[in-house]
Order: sequence, then structure tokens, then C-alpha cells
Amino acid sequence: MYLVALAWAYVALLMAAAEALSPQGTLLGAFVTLMLYGVLPLGLLLYILGTPGRRRRRRAAELAAEGDAGGHPPTGPAEGLAAEREEA
Repeated sequence: MYLVALAWAYVALLMAAAEALSPQGTLLGAFVTLMLYGVLPLGLLLYILGTPGRRRRRRAAELAAEGDAGGHPPTGPAEGLAAEREEA
């Protein structure tokens, strides 16, 4: 995902440089090109694609806060299985 975003940013930067260095181009045109073809689309794309990770981190933080609220550490499935094991 980040490789495509990096390549897109590189192309947008080159487009802005070509606009700025062109005889008919201006620095304002280069800035607008960089914003409209580079920063805004990439920001939106990375925000949308980062949503599952943000949701996962928020859910993990909520679960950690619930485990701390009771004063007991959160238990995993391995601890429960080890306690139920009997000697033969």
C-alpha cells in the first residue's frame, strides 16, 4: 500500500516540477498541481485505508482499559487451559 502511495507522490512531485520549470508554467500552478494531484488524494487514500488499523487499535485500547478497571490483569486462553490440566 505504501509503495503505491510513494510512487504516486513521486509522480505528483515531478508533475509539479514540470509545471514550475515550464516556460508557460507558474509557481502557483505547480502548487495547485501538487495539492490537487498529490497531497489531497494521498491524504484521503491513506486515511481510508488506515481505518481498519485505527479501529483495531481503538478496540484493543478499550479491552485493555476494561481489564485494568477490575483490578485484575486480562487473562488469555493459555492461562485458563493450563489451570484445568490434571495429572494422570
